[in-house]
Amino acid sequence: MSSAPNHGPVNVSETGLSGKPVPAVSLGGHVKQVFSHVRIGNLVAGLSGGVVSTLVLHPLDLVKIRFAVSDGLDVRPKYSGIFHCMRSVWQQEGLRGLYQGVTPNVWGAGASWGLYFLFYNAIKSYTKEGRQTELSATEHLVSAAQAGILTLTITNPIWVTKTRLVLQYNADPSSKQYRGMLDALIKIYRHEGLRGLYKGYVPGLFGTSHGALQFMAYEELKRDYNKYRKAPSEEKLNALEYITMAALSKLFAVATTYPYQVVRARLQDQHNKYNGVIDVIGRTWRNEGAIGFYKGIIPNLIRVTPACCITFVVYENVSRLLMGPSK
Repeated sequence: MSSAPNHGPVNVSETGLSGKPVPAVSLGGHVKQVFSHVRIGNLVAGLSGGVVSTLVLHPLDLVKIRFAVSDGLDVRPKYSGIFHCMRSVWQQEGLRGLYQGVTPNVWGAGASWGLYFLFYNAIKSYTKEGRQTELSATEHLVSAAQAGILTLTITNPIWVTKTRLVLQYNADPSSKQYRGMLDALIKIYRHEGLRGLYKGYVPGLFGTSHGALQFMAYEELKRDYNKYRKAPSEEKLNALEYITMAALSKLFAVATTYPYQVVRARLQDQHNKYNGVIDVIGRTWRNEGAIGFYKGIIPNLIRVTPACCITFVVYENVSRLLMGPSK
């Protein structure tokens, strides 16, 4: 999984989740109406895609995070490239080392993709309710951004835990600060409070623009492709076509939003202390220049592109199986 556009202050008496004008007194009914479009099949399908892709590609996620926080501290191992990093971890800790942090990653990716698809489809269905016209690119973008904010608010503690576990460099299990996901969650909360579990939340909010851009591109690509072949916009595609749409939309989103992931990972890192987002940006720029904001992007692209393809193919097929062709 793997992280919103700044729309300015919103007056809930004037607008709802999808920008529809509603009176203030109907806000509760408005929210209830949105949740009436919730379909558990979307949750199950998204969760399935997230879990499968994470289990297959977690070692590349570990490499990406280690490169993203590479800022010259002596505590960090030095790697000359992706394969050197993977080989070094393998030689020191074996397969177990390459799968450090996999438990919160599976939980996080499964929950994030499941909740994202759940919220996104509910908001999208609500926005389209009673309309004959299809949603615009902007409406897809806003629906996805709203789904991303809701998902991040629920899952941020899991991502903090994953980052901490992935950044344990000592091969000796008895010397490691955290013994596992639950131990990390407890220790972070005990020593840093709720604030510690929500480190990286602010750049994560900006990162919801990543998912929003990706979903917007994915929806538009699918719709335009079906128009090109003169098929209904919701017509099922084959696996290769889904892979192509998912890969193109992911490449577009990554190229646009990657720097926030570096900022977020550095905020969540236990080996360095920053005084917030501005401090991370300032120090990274001073010490490493623009390239510092793109550290880890190659392993990230190598990981997230196939991960996205696997997730979307599994999601599309599981959702069709569970709910039929109409979602």
